[in-house]
Amino acid sequence: MVKLMVGHKGSGKTKAMVDMANDLVQTSDGSIVFINKDHRLMYDLKYRIRVVSMEDYEFVNNIDEYIGFIYGIISSDHDLEAIFIDSILKYSNIGIGDMGTFLSVLDKISKAHKVDFYVSLSADPAELGDAIQGYEILNNPS
Repeated sequence: MVKLMVGHKGSGKTKAMVDMANDLVQTSDGSIVFINKDHRLMYDLKYRIRVVSMEDYEFVNNIDEYIGFIYGIISSDHDLEAIFIDSILKYSNIGIGDMGTFLSVLDKISKAHKVDFYVSLSADPAELGDAIQGYEILNNPS
């Protein structure tokens, strides 16, 4: 399953995702990964959550490379239960136009590998259009 947090910068998406990850780890038997652009959330997340800072992987530059990176995470952890992806649209070579394909591929990966994805998108729902249709939006974007 793919669930979304949608809204403009400063609308509380990251804090809500941190809270969701921290709550999920309390009841989870599997692993949880939180992918963030930098290291700033490392101390906000519970110690059982693996924090991945994309600053450490500077050559992941587009959606195809990002999907390959996610496959690498999945292949290295067979107990993986959930992946949180924060601020995917903050990467220089990833834009709103990529989201339809990206979310569709995540949905297929989720079904094939039984991994849930939680993705934050810093954009207005109207900007994302059809790309977010059919996915659960966890917040009330304004």
